[in-house]
Amino acid sequence: MPHSARHLTRCAVLTALALALSVAEGLVPLALIFPLPGLKLGLANLVTVYALCRLSGREALLILVCRCVLGALVGGRLSALAFSLSGGLLALGVMAVLLRLPALSLFGVSIAGAAAHNTGQILAAMAVLGTRAPLVYLPPLLLCSLITGAVTATACILLVQRVPVPGPS
Repeated sequence: MPHSARHLTRCAVLTALALALSVAEGLVPLALIFPLPGLKLGLANLVTVYALCRLSGREALLILVCRCVLGALVGGRLSALAFSLSGGLLALGVMAVLLRLPALSLFGVSIAGAAAHNTGQILAAMAVLGTRAPLVYLPPLLLCSLITGAVTATACILLVQRVPVPGPS
């Protein structure tokens, strides 16, 4: 397979996986445990962390943006795109920086990514609404980030350890 076709195929498969995980996590009613509207486990973050660890920041960014756009189109919620992208991009940036710190494990990186994602979404809500009112929602979301980030981290660690680095592209 030529360089560009292999690269495109790898990114497409990971994007499809991230999209499927994103849709699947929408079926998990976390609101029964944590009464916070819109709270998700962040399973699509598994693919982002894998791409950051095993591919490149550029590929991780491509997969993230494609997943957010396709998720908004598939879900019929284009208004959610700003929230999804702002949270995802901030999480990606934070995780890319933290992965360079040898003292920090994937556990810490994933939890920080979850917190950054929630922060990005709150910032987007503040921009859309033109008020600081959404900040009230941030502390409980950050507390939930510890739990959701830890769950995602556990899966991330297994994924990165067990799924080999792709061959040369």
